[in-house]
Amino acid sequence: MTETSSRTPAEPKLADKLSPSAAITDFGIDTTSMSTSEAIKDYFARIKAGQLGSLPALLGLVVLVILFSALSDFFFTLNNIANLLAQGAGQTIIAMGIVYVLLLGEIDLSAGTASGVAGSVMALHFVRDGNLLGSLGSTVFFVFVAVLALAALLALFLRIWAGAVLSVAALAIALSGVAANPWIEMLFAVCVGAAIGCITGFLVSKIGMPSFVVTLALFIVWQGVILQFIGEGGTLNISNSDVLNKVANGNLSIGGSWALAVVGAGGFAAVTLGRHFSRLRRGLVVQPTPLALAKVGAVAVIAAVATYLFTLNRAANSNIVIEGVPYVVPIVLVLLTIGTYVLNRTRYGRHIYAVGGNREAARRAGINVDKIRASVFVICSTVAAIGAIVYSSKVGSVDPQAGGLNTLLFAVGGAVIGGTSLFGGRGRLFDAVIGGMVLAVVANGLGLLKQPVAVQNIVTGLVLLLAATVDALSRRRAAVSAR
Repeated sequence: MTETSSRTPAEPKLADKLSPSAAITDFGIDTTSMSTSEAIKDYFARIKAGQLGSLPALLGLVVLVILFSALSDFFFTLNNIANLLAQGAGQTIIAMGIVYVLLLGEIDLSAGTASGVAGSVMALHFVRDGNLLGSLGSTVFFVFVAVLALAALLALFLRIWAGAVLSVAALAIALSGVAANPWIEMLFAVCVGAAIGCITGFLVSKIGMPSFVVTLALFIVWQGVILQFIGEGGTLNISNSDVLNKVANGNLSIGGSWALAVVGAGGFAAVTLGRHFSRLRRGLVVQPTPLALAKVGAVAVIAAVATYLFTLNRAANSNIVIEGVPYVVPIVLVLLTIGTYVLNRTRYGRHIYAVGGNREAARRAGINVDKIRASVFVICSTVAAIGAIVYSSKVGSVDPQAGGLNTLLFAVGGAVIGGTSLFGGRGRLFDAVIGGMVLAVVANGLGLLKQPVAVQNIVTGLVLLLAATVDALSRRRAAVSAR
């Protein structure tokens, strides 16, 4: 008797199931490409459905630039644009760190004063030639050292190894009494920022305290620490350090400026087109090739035009030469590139979005939610310390008001105005850059028009309120469209 196969004639063979064509059929949703016109229609459909992203901020930025250019002859000059970038860079960098926290639906109200602590430690170590013990007194110094040691232990407990390493490095610099060196000072500030984040992250993730309460309390605590370090009415001058001064006030050489443009635009083209054609080869969904090429071309043109303009002499005095791309531009670009890669291309970044989208679902999927929640505060405070370095360099000193209320509000406002949702799960670092530019343009433009601080605060608050309203309405519309 001939053995009959149990497989029915309609059932495909195993080899057929494993073939590329079968895979494409099984995952058709991943291989449905659109034409250029269909992609454009889909984009406007998503906007109509409430998925606005950073579009409102971009449109607002364009309107503000046009408005201030019409009202002030000086606004759209090269000198003012370079000054505007330097003025807004510190708060924009702090906003980039806050994005990580907002993606989880949390808030860090202490980011501003945490940056102030990092800035004051940097300045104090520089001015006192590394003698923190003599400057702070034995009691304050040993409390400071104990806090750094505690931060390192908490980071080890949370298994945030980078936070532990940076906290130990801060401890080593404080105890060693190493002589003043601008590079050591900047490293010290970043390490202190990381240590602050370890403490904040532990209180939120392990103790279970609401981030609003924890960071509000720490906002007040760090404000007191700054006052203790600097003294009431005191000021620590760092402008006499050529390196520290040039962080926000220096410029690349002409050759360096063009090198930055080539590396930046070329890197963007390589990543964008490399990923595009790689997905095409594998039969996965991609945006139309003309749109990808147009995006790369637009970035290249913008980089070339901006670089050319910044390499022109923009000094008001003909006896002085000021040319080159400001140092703050590559600083922001490097942070943006690294941060975007972490969020979009690493497992850690995917976990952040997962926890921000649905914390309980992320926990059930095996994600260490407590570690993710703690780590974003470490990142936030570390990046805030970098923002403090840039801001302190711009003003040339650190005073007891460093990282005060406006710094925090503008940093949070920058992230929200750019399109990062306050409800978690949605946002990009690029949003913080756009939002930071909006606030910098508002402050700069109103300053040129000689408007009082009261008007500047009112306008800035209204812009932030408008951004929060757009976020809430877009989420509501997106929820309705999904039903």
